[in-house]
Amino acid sequence: MRITSALAAAAVLTLAAACGGGGGGSESSSSPNEPVKIDFLSLAWQKESVAANKQLVDEWNKANPNIQVTYVQGSWDNVNDQLVTQFAGGTAPDVIHNDSPALSGFASDGYLLDLKDKLPAELKSDIPQTAWDTVTFGDGKGGQGVYGVPFLQESQVIIANKKLLDEAKVRIPTADNPWTWDEFSEAAKKMTKGESYGVAWAMKSPVNKTLNLALNFGGTFFQTGADGKTTVKVGPEEREVLQRIHDQLYKDKSADPDALGQGTADPLPAFYKGKFALLPAGVYLRQQVVEQAPDGFEWVTLPAPKGTSAQQGAVSQTLSIAQESEHPDEAMKFISFFLNGANQAKLAKGDWLLPTSQKAAADPAMTTEENGWDVATASAKNLVVAPFLKVNGFDEWKSKVATPALQEYFANKITIDQVAAKLVEDGNKVLERYQR
Repeated sequence: MRITSALAAAAVLTLAAACGGGGGGSESSSSPNEPVKIDFLSLAWQKESVAANKQLVDEWNKANPNIQVTYVQGSWDNVNDQLVTQFAGGTAPDVIHNDSPALSGFASDGYLLDLKDKLPAELKSDIPQTAWDTVTFGDGKGGQGVYGVPFLQESQVIIANKKLLDEAKVRIPTADNPWTWDEFSEAAKKMTKGESYGVAWAMKSPVNKTLNLALNFGGTFFQTGADGKTTVKVGPEEREVLQRIHDQLYKDKSADPDALGQGTADPLPAFYKGKFALLPAGVYLRQQVVEQAPDGFEWVTLPAPKGTSAQQGAVSQTLSIAQESEHPDEAMKFISFFLNGANQAKLAKGDWLLPTSQKAAADPAMTTEENGWDVATASAKNLVVAPFLKVNGFDEWKSKVATPALQEYFANKITIDQVAAKLVEDGNKVLERYQR
């Protein structure tokens, strides 16, 4: 999931000092008549999202004078390093905003509270099981625990130049009838004319995009044997999306080579100028198009293509409770308020992501055609738990093995057999260290 931000690291320099609500003992020495104090670490960073977060905290504090929540601004850039320090020092915030891949390690280390028996029925039933699966991990003792409440998710969509789409006279895909990958390739070829390309793949950070889309063909990239050991797998299913993107770049020549080394938003200026027609990206990129597109530029949101299925990998943004929190029940009451259906709709609008709440997904704000919300929200039904979420050592595999190997492959410096060998052989060496 997007889950990197441009927020300056300076925003969290005071985090350790501010987050004293965990195990520091300040509340336990206070008068019984004083309100319970809870620290809430938020990683919201976009202007609308920060405003929505702060507004909800204010609403809670006005309605609950006996349970007062302090909003603490954090950053995606260094949150996990910061939390390691805070957990070790007993200064972790009570309520912690993070993403689901980070929860497994913290849960196995005993830093997060198992919420399984604390979840209110209304909250639990409003969020589908596929979302709960993203926050359910082993507790290190043979059991399974729920270590966060999932509330925002990202899907992959295609942002399209409407004029070039119309001129090519291709079928316009819908949420109920997306393009197949073959149709997507044909459409990209039709829209490749003169100096203009059909599609741009921004692959500076290629792992999440390709792994999530690989599920279109059942590609999981990881497998767990009868001995409980996880290894990397790159078979026919995993190769499908890799090969198809590579073909667009070097066989069909329908993909803009200039975009290849760019980050997700970097191709937008060229997109506005008509250098290419289709930009596969996370749903959140729609916000920048709305804010930056020149007057008169028409664009639409299209669903991602489908293979043998339309499934994509899901990563969730989450709220967890620190194991050391002195007020877990009050923290859960706040989370239940913060993540109810109406509030999730506000948070999703602020972050341009998808709410897990079924009530929020039915909100008219989430289903309007304006800015592609209808297509974006409909894509949530295709999200399933990302296989890599359960892999201990995935982050190192991603940064040290998969990112450089996929960059080489998409730059046409190595073959698909060579990238498969790197991902498996070098990857298994990494995973082995985590399974001893």
